[in-house]
Amino acid sequence: MIHPRSLKPLTRAIPKEAKPLPLPQKNGSQAAVAKLVRNVLNSLEDAKAEQIVSIDLLGKTSLADVMFVASGRSGVHVGAIAEQVMKSCKEAGFPAPRVEGLPHCDWVLVDAGDVIVHIFRPEVRQFYNLEKMWGGDRPAEGKSGPETRAR
Repeated sequence: MIHPRSLKPLTRAIPKEAKPLPLPQKNGSQAAVAKLVRNVLNSLEDAKAEQIVSIDLLGKTSLADVMFVASGRSGVHVGAIAEQVMKSCKEAGFPAPRVEGLPHCDWVLVDAGDVIVHIFRPEVRQFYNLEKMWGGDRPAEGKSGPETRAR
């Protein structure tokens, strides 16, 4: 058992001059969003992503305006697609996207602000079925009328 008096006080792990990375911006102008959408779509096509689906999220959620769902043939391909999307966004002058899932490459999420990209291996995409979850019949966020409440 450790005696409380033997513990040393915690030291500051982050230097005082360090600043947090900026989050990708949300709700930009329509022209900027359209440019980002074209940029992401072109990079998905250049990386040979398969079954690319675009889902309009405007009015459904404040997370983003557009979501892309795409597949890669293997984990390596999924990772390469994600890297291509990130590189393309940076080169076009957009803030660096945030990325989750890159080490495993079963499902990689690239958050570019107003555009979110989900890249899956085919069997993982089929399991989660995001297209159905975010489909057109999903109730708008923030509305709580009787027809939108869960029963």
